[in-house]
This record gives sequence, C-alpha cells and structure tokens, in this order.
Amino acid sequence: MFKKRFSGMLFSIVFGALVFTTSNARAADPLPSWNDGKAKQSIIDFVEKITQPDSPNFIPPAERIATFDNDGCLWTEQPMYFQAFFVFDRVKALAPQHPEWKTQEPFASILKGDIKSALAGGEHSLAQLVMATHAGMTTDEFEKIVTAWITTAKHPKTGKLYTEMVYQPMLEVLAYLRANGFKTFIVSGGGIEFMRPWSERVYGIPPEQVVGSSIKTKYEVRDGKPVLVRLPELNFIDDKEGKPVGIQQHIGRRPVMAFGNSDGDFQMLEWTTSGSGARFGLLVHHTDAQREFAYDRESSVGRLARGLDEAASRGWTVVDMKNDWKQVYP
Repeated sequence: MFKKRFSGMLFSIVFGALVFTTSNARAADPLPSWNDGKAKQSIIDFVEKITQPDSPNFIPPAERIATFDNDGCLWTEQPMYFQAFFVFDRVKALAPQHPEWKTQEPFASILKGDIKSALAGGEHSLAQLVMATHAGMTTDEFEKIVTAWITTAKHPKTGKLYTEMVYQPMLEVLAYLRANGFKTFIVSGGGIEFMRPWSERVYGIPPEQVVGSSIKTKYEVRDGKPVLVRLPELNFIDDKEGKPVGIQQHIGRRPVMAFGNSDGDFQMLEWTTSGSGARFGLLVHHTDAQREFAYDRESSVGRLARGLDEAASRGWTVVDMKNDWKQVYP
C-alpha cells in the first residue's frame, strides 16, 4: 500500500513539474522588446504553426531558412549606409599615400568634409571610392581593417558604436528563430567582406551565412604563401533583383521567411513568399523620429514605397517601429 501511494505521489510530482515547466516555457515571451500587437503575433503564429509536427503547415528543420536584410532591417542606415562612413574614413586614412586626391574628385570633396559634393557624381563616384578603399589588399588584410574600424568608429549623430545601433527587437527575432530550428542568413546590398568580420559577434550569424555584394578576388602566391587579392572590379550586386539570385547561389534553398525594410528588399520578399506552403514576409517601417529616424517614400536611403503599397495584398507584415517596438537599441 505504501509503495502504491509513494509511486502515485512521485508520479504527481513529476507530472506537475512537467506541466509547470511546459506552461512556463509557453508563457515566456520570446520577443520581450515588441509591444503586443499584430506584427509581433504574426511572427509567433507563423513559427508555431510550422514547427508543430502534426500541423499541415509543418516545415522540416532543414528547410527552415530565414533571410534578413542588414541596413535598416538589423541596424540603422541613416543618414547614410554605415559602410559609406567606412569608405570616407578609409579615404582620409589613405590620403597621405595619394597626394593627387587633394585635387581629384570625388576624393577632394571628402577630404574637405563636403560629402554632398563627393556623392554628386552618383553611382560612378561611389564606385570610384569603393574600389579605391576596398581593393588592392588581401582578404585577410581587409578583414583586419574592417575589424579595427568597426571596433572603434562611432555614429556622427548618436556617438554610439555602429555595432551598438543594432535593433534589439530584431536580435530577439534572430534568437527566437534559431531556437526553433531556423538557419538565419544576412542577404544585403552591403559588401559581403565588410559584414563577415563582425556578423557572428553582433548577430550570431556566422560568415558562411552572409550574402552580399562583392568585388572580384584573385588567388596568388606571395612570398611563398597563398593569398586572395581583392581586385578593383565589380563582381556582384546583391540588391533588388540580385537578392534572389544571391540566395540561390549562396544558399541553394528558397527561404520560408524574409525580413527587409526597403524596396531594395522587395524581390527577396516576393521570391520567398511566392513559394509553396507556409511563407512569411516582413518589412520594418521606420516611423520613429525620436528614438531612431522616420522615413519611407522620399528617402534617398532605404526608400520604401512599393513595399508599403503592396504589402497588404501580398500578406506581408509591416512593422510600425514607433508603435510595435518597446525599445530600439540594446
């Protein structure tokens, strides 16, 4: 009799503990920096329905691929892309080796602090600046340069390190998805070799899961050692129509979730959500001028117009940063 009572009591304790643990796990908020609302719930609802083995929407872990734009989606992109600040700082650092830059545009304007004039030449001027500051060294040398810059450089408006201007709500989404069997990838118009040195430390995304724009690279043997040398030639632009192409080339699977913030991400979301089965697309709408920046249709950086117009008809979630996020930065 005692043994039966003891066994029954032990079963009750163990069963109760399991129920308590399960309830707590469900009650724990996976996205604490998000205000309760449609945007937050859409993420949770999607993850829950595709991770239940008995669900008709179940997606095997191997197929759980989520792609994220970087600029404006995972970190701030105003008043200009952070990689542009890197380019300008590199021009200043390299100027002593290039006395001709004092009179040669667009370099002369940068050295005078006139960024507007430096960029007046459009894409041609920007390409000149990128090639002059990103090529001519080995991949290892470039990685060291980027690492040193990202460790110390600060945003001109906030005074924060650029890596401190990542979005806490999006860091939570990354962690939440990985906890549910997802592989998370960056798919950005930014330079792939610019992002890889710090993406794992900041986002938990390893370098092999970063897709971006690139310049050509050449294999050489220097002083008996093999190196990869960065050439002043464009290789691939990972933006707009290029994003689905980059995804196919680097990942080889169509994502089931895609996150962006601008019309440069439109094709990535379109490609993702046009696949069969359950799909999810999300756009971050920058509406918070106080805690970050407010911009969309008229912005020269991160313009969002077509995405806003078509999001509802395509079933994409639009995040209102001001109202949907409790906090912006960590």
